[in-house]
Amino acid sequence: MAALLNPTARRLAVAASRRPATPPAVEALVAHWSTQARHNSSLVEVNGGFGEMVSGTQRYYVLGGKGGVGKTSLAASLAVKFANHGEPTLIVSMHPANSLGDTLEQDLSGGKIVPVNGVDSLFAAEIGHVNTNGESSSFGSSMRVILGKIGLGVLADPLGKNKLHEMLMKTPGLGEGIAISKLIQIVELQESNKFRRVVLDTGATGHTLNLLSAATLMEKFLSMANKAVNVASSYPALQSVFAKEQVDPAKIEELRQQIARVRDIMQDPQLTEFVIVTIPTVMAITESSRFHASLKKDGAPATRLIVNQVLPPSASECRFCAVKRKEETRALNMISADRELGGLKLIQAPLQDVEVKGVPALRFFSEVVWK
Repeated sequence: MAALLNPTARRLAVAASRRPATPPAVEALVAHWSTQARHNSSLVEVNGGFGEMVSGTQRYYVLGGKGGVGKTSLAASLAVKFANHGEPTLIVSMHPANSLGDTLEQDLSGGKIVPVNGVDSLFAAEIGHVNTNGESSSFGSSMRVILGKIGLGVLADPLGKNKLHEMLMKTPGLGEGIAISKLIQIVELQESNKFRRVVLDTGATGHTLNLLSAATLMEKFLSMANKAVNVASSYPALQSVFAKEQVDPAKIEELRQQIARVRDIMQDPQLTEFVIVTIPTVMAITESSRFHASLKKDGAPATRLIVNQVLPPSASECRFCAVKRKEETRALNMISADRELGGLKLIQAPLQDVEVKGVPALRFFSEVVWK
C-alpha cells in the first residue's frame, strides 16, 4: 500500500518544505469513470468544478455527510483554494470538537474569526462550542411569566427558576440555529463586504439537518412568543410584570428576522450550495442517499457529491487493493443507479497515505480535488 501511494507522500513533503506562494502543478490522481462501469449517464463527473464555483453566484458552501468521511479536510481545502484564487474567504466549523483548528494546525478556540497563518485572504472560526446557556439570560424566566399569565403556568411552575430556559437551550438543533445566526450576524453585520465566500464545515448528517430544522423551528417559536407578548402586554395589569421581566418584543422580533434570514440563505440556490461528502462504501452511500432526500425535503440545494478516499489507479495490484477496488466499484455503481444521487455532479477525491493536515498539505489537496 505504501508503494502505491508514495508519490503523494513525496509531493506533500516537497510542498511542506517549499511553502510556495502559488500552488504547484500536480499530477492528476483522480480515478476516472472511464476505468469503471457507468450505469447512468445523468451522473456527471466534474473534476471539482471549481471554475463553475468561481463564476457562480453562490456565497455559502455547506459540506455535510456521514461522520468520518473527511468533511473538514475537504472544506478546508476548498477554502484554501478560494483564498489562493484571490477570493476573501471565511471557513467556519460547526463541529463540537476542534477539528478545523487541528486541520489548520492553528488555535481557533474562543469562537472568534482569526486570519489563517500562511494563506492570504483566508479566515477561520470554530463556533461549535457556542454557549447557548448564555443567550438571553432572562429568556427562561420571561417565558415562565408569559405561560403563567396566559393560563399555561402549570407547564412552567414545576420546572423552577431558569429550568425552562435550560430545557429550551438543550432542544436538539436549537444550539445549531443560534450558532448559525451568530455566523450570519458576524459576516453580514460586523464584517460587511469583507468575505466573498463562506465555507461551513458541519458535523455528522443529523447535525447538518438540525441546522435546517432548527431555523424553521426557532422562527415559528419566536413568532408565537412575540404574539403572546404583544397580546399579554396589552393588559394594564400585566404591564408592570413585563417591565420587571424586561421582555422586549422588538428584540424577539429582531432575533426572529435573523433566523428567517438564515433559513432563506440556506434554501436559496443562488446563495448557497450543499456539498454532500461520502466515501466509497455501501453503508456510506446509503446514508448519503437518505441525506440528499432529507435536504431536498427541507428545500436545501445540493448539486455536488464528493466521494472521498478513492483508491488511485495503479499498475500493480496487491490482494488487499484488488478487494478494496472491487468494493469501491460496487459503491460507485450504486451512486449512478441511485435515484437521489445519480443526478448529482460527481467529484472523486483520491485516498492519501498521509494525514491532510497543515496549510501546505491542504494547498496540495485543493489542487488535486478542486479542479
